[in-house]
Amino acid sequence: MNETRRDAGDAECAGCELGRRAFLRDASIAFVALAATGASAAAMPLRAIEALSRYGRLVTYPIPAADGVSIDKANETIVSRVGGKVFVFALTCPHQNTALKWLDGDKRFQCPKHSSKYTPEGVYIEGRATRSMDRFAVTKSGNTVAADLDKLYEEDQDGDKWKTAFITV
Repeated sequence: MNETRRDAGDAECAGCELGRRAFLRDASIAFVALAATGASAAAMPLRAIEALSRYGRLVTYPIPAADGVSIDKANETIVSRVGGKVFVFALTCPHQNTALKWLDGDKRFQCPKHSSKYTPEGVYIEGRATRSMDRFAVTKSGNTVAADLDKLYEEDQDGDKWKTAFITV
């Protein structure tokens, strides 16, 4: 920024450069995805995100403003908001650890390797998998959801914890 244009309002813009870079990166990803699929922006609630912060194995994300799915490839997580609940899942299918895909037209997750299918809440529908998607322990703090990457719950082994591994918004 040109030094002669700085004023008292610049304190509010600390970090804007990072925000602009992230916006441009995400907009580019969305444009490429739309061009490749021919889909409209309104029909694409899947987005790439990055954690707001990471302290050891605790990652925080903004609480999504609306229902939809966000993927953080760096931390191998999926953030899903549906029906007033926010879940953070492992990115991989519990069957053979293949990265899951979100099928917007069907409003569900699917494993591209063996076609296991899951609801937006991560509940197993059908396929080779034998359980629902693995959920991380989550807590709410203000407008963020924090996921503890050391506490991954499998439905068949940690049933009670798995059932409550979400926040309400």
